[in-house]
Amino acid sequence: MTKNKAGPALIGVVMGSRSDWDTLRHAVETLERLEIAHEVRVVSAHRTPDLLFAYAEQAAGRGLKVVIAGAGGAAHLPGMLAAKTRLPVLGVPVQSHALNGMDSLLSIVQMPAGVPVGTLAIGRAGAVNAALLAASILALDDAALAGRLDAFRREQTDAVLAKPDPRED
Repeated sequence: MTKNKAGPALIGVVMGSRSDWDTLRHAVETLERLEIAHEVRVVSAHRTPDLLFAYAEQAAGRGLKVVIAGAGGAAHLPGMLAAKTRLPVLGVPVQSHALNGMDSLLSIVQMPAGVPVGTLAIGRAGAVNAALLAASILALDDAALAGRLDAFRREQTDAVLAKPDPRED
């Protein structure tokens, strides 16, 4: 798990395998940029189901507010976490070799009614947006974080406006 200067973890970033880190690191980098305390963990739905259940069942009691879960292939991790916790679970489909991430996307997005998983885009964009969505959720009750999130968005706007011609370096 990641230790944070910002205090106890508010967001759990979990992935089905170490190879998913290439995608989920973008969520972590975004959380770090926004100074949001988080933890990072590999929790496999298929190889460590008891760990997955314990993680999900204990998450709220440990102070987590949101879980970002990335998985590829069959991608059961986000849905299984959502089935075992009342916390919002944001699913990030990891791009797979077999079907380019479509298998992951469909596995995460097609949850039955009653067990929601907020599903983001495949790959890096989904990981970044999962972190930003988690930040938006936390910012509802955290004025300082809301300010940092507003500043992040202004920086994005300013960066586009500063170089409107794509041919410029």
